[in-house]
Amino acid sequence: MTSSSHFTSPAYNLLPDEIAREIPALGSTSDDPDPVFHVKWFTPDSGFTWYVAEFDPESRIAFGFVVGPFPEWGTFNLAEIEQLRGSLNLPVERDLYFAPCPASKITRDY
Repeated sequence: MTSSSHFTSPAYNLLPDEIAREIPALGSTSDDPDPVFHVKWFTPDSGFTWYVAEFDPESRIAFGFVVGPFPEWGTFNLAEIEQLRGSLNLPVERDLYFAPCPASKITRDY
């Protein structure tokens, strides 16, 4: 959860335990041509979105698809994302209405 007391909505808890438990381990979907995205994070005041396919709870490193100026697959650090702020100083949020889906449903648009 973000350290700011101003942001207490569930949307600011980027990875609740019940979701984290459902995400495959880092590296475990490398042979899957269409892994599932389990959670979506976004910046409400800039153009970045992260879709998480794998996660390591010890290192807090995730793997998935990042949509920004140059959409790409890669790893990202949850601790760093929790500290990010957009142009209006708003934190990253979890999309509370996102349902797990095959990666192709998202990546086909990029």
